[in-house]
Amino acid sequence: MHSAVLLIEFGSIILGLGLLGRFAARFRFSPIPLYLLAGLAFGEGGLLPLGASEEFVATGAEIGVILLLMLGLEYTASDLVSNLKAHYPSGLVDCALNALPGAVAALLLGWGPVAAVVLAGVTWISSSGVIAKVLGDLGRVGNRETPVILSVLVLEDLAMAVYLPIVTALVAGVGLAAGSVTLAIALGVAGLVLFAAVRYGRVISRFVSSDDPEKLLLVVLGRTILVAGVAQQLQVSAAVGAFLVGIALSGEVAEGAHTLLSPLRDLFAAVFFVFFGLHTDTASTPPVLLPALALAVVTAATKIATGYWAARRAGISVKGRWRAGGALVARGEFSIVIAGLAVTAGIEPSLGPLATAYVLILVVVGPLTARDTEPLATRWTRRRGPRGTVAAAGQPVEARPQTPVGD
Repeated sequence: MHSAVLLIEFGSIILGLGLLGRFAARFRFSPIPLYLLAGLAFGEGGLLPLGASEEFVATGAEIGVILLLMLGLEYTASDLVSNLKAHYPSGLVDCALNALPGAVAALLLGWGPVAAVVLAGVTWISSSGVIAKVLGDLGRVGNRETPVILSVLVLEDLAMAVYLPIVTALVAGVGLAAGSVTLAIALGVAGLVLFAAVRYGRVISRFVSSDDPEKLLLVVLGRTILVAGVAQQLQVSAAVGAFLVGIALSGEVAEGAHTLLSPLRDLFAAVFFVFFGLHTDTASTPPVLLPALALAVVTAATKIATGYWAARRAGISVKGRWRAGGALVARGEFSIVIAGLAVTAGIEPSLGPLATAYVLILVVVGPLTARDTEPLATRWTRRRGPRGTVAAAGQPVEARPQTPVGD
């Protein structure tokens, strides 16, 4: 009887997610807010709390995190190294402008230093999935500013190899010595894998390669989950293990594995978002709506500033700078993953609701800022006279010479 209820509940979840995904695709926006709302509806204090399938959903959510963060398949090791060398100043500015508001907000709310580190990560990391979809929908994949946007996202993903072990150690309550050992292990393993991927990537890929899609899927998926499990056992973070497995593969093997794993990743990622919503008490959401909204406004502005600065450093024109900034606003999967670590550890009860509200706001606002930031900034600039004075009504505004790079 229990197994029948489990199948009914889990089947209903998957069917519901599929319908929500189709609805989101029809109106061309990210389904992540709908998945989170579905989790809230069936979670604590929701309309219809789940019972039998919650443990099964938890396992699926853990697999979802691993596949969701197996971003290394999208980058080669040489790409990561070159991005790190060329664009690390943009990454530092990104971290300083966007992590600081989250940390300050947590301290002002009285949540303590551990919650401050967690909330800093929530506000820091943009949503690669949402941004990639928005750039495709807007037809900007070939724009001059797009490599700048992708470089910022790549640096954020790479920074997770350092940040996630720190958060994992903090929420686990380990001491300074144990945390330092964990971080040293993570950095050492990440450096070793990067070196091996640069020097011996083809050999590793040849070992994994198979002309049979079924065998390739089983080997890559099994290897990823195994390494993620070992990494988690060492308190390095399963996500870091999954990321390192991805960057160790290259060429046709990486492309084939990415194609095969994408449907599974989307399925289990959707389950993860639902699971996060299940563990968020809807009754605790209203008190954190104002802080979440204030944090969203501040960090939307800081992300726009980040993109503008990075694009300016790359020699992109003013319009391209505004487009780069607006495109980076959306938060999503990484923010929820980071908050999920704290929620599971019971760090701060209000952190989960605030992170959910924050992501819901910015995952909706993000596509709008990507589309409208540049037109609005251009319109505002045209209404300004020379040296920042506002032009009188009906008076032509003196044109300013601009280098037409990136338009």
